[in-house]
Amino acid sequence: MESQTIQSIALMLGAGWASGINLYAAMLVMGWMGISGQVQLPPGLEILTHPMVMGAAGLMFLVEFFADKIPGVDSLWDALHTFIRIPAGALMAAAAAQGLDMGAAGELAGLILGGSLATTSHVSKASTRALINTSPEPVTNWTASVGEDVAVVGGLWTALHHPWVFVLLLILFILLAAWLLPKIWRLLKSAGTTLFSWFRKPEPETDTTKPSGE
Repeated sequence: MESQTIQSIALMLGAGWASGINLYAAMLVMGWMGISGQVQLPPGLEILTHPMVMGAAGLMFLVEFFADKIPGVDSLWDALHTFIRIPAGALMAAAAAQGLDMGAAGELAGLILGGSLATTSHVSKASTRALINTSPEPVTNWTASVGEDVAVVGGLWTALHHPWVFVLLLILFILLAAWLLPKIWRLLKSAGTTLFSWFRKPEPETDTTKPSGE
């Protein structure tokens, strides 16, 4: 019973965290694990195993796979998905909380925790990508994007098979994000100021000399 409880908690937290990084990959991983019988999904998440849902998630994953690797486009994609990843992460975490059998209180707790984790992971990803885009070198975008996809797949697999390990890693992620995000924002602010100074139109010089005849 205790093992099932910690697995449900890890799934709830993992659904919120993973959705903030790559929502469509998270949906595919949980749907595939449900179909393959690796895990018994809570009733609220069983919809992820439906072929139509998996097909839509797969299509959007392909779109994101390419958009996420183009400098500038990835940041625009992240900005648009602020309004998708965070609510979806909150809803999927609330659905995963049904496995705790705590009724509406558990689902509300899942909604709050899932939304908070989705926000943290989404902001961490978007901020890091924006900082990477200050460099024109494109290989870093590919490396970051592939690393994020691997993190989502590996993180959810760990949450479902080794929940205590996932909870520990998630705590470390939150501490790292709390330490790193202020530094990233300062670097972005500095880069933005520098970029603005490059493109700012110089003010015309004022001739203060008087004609020699005066």
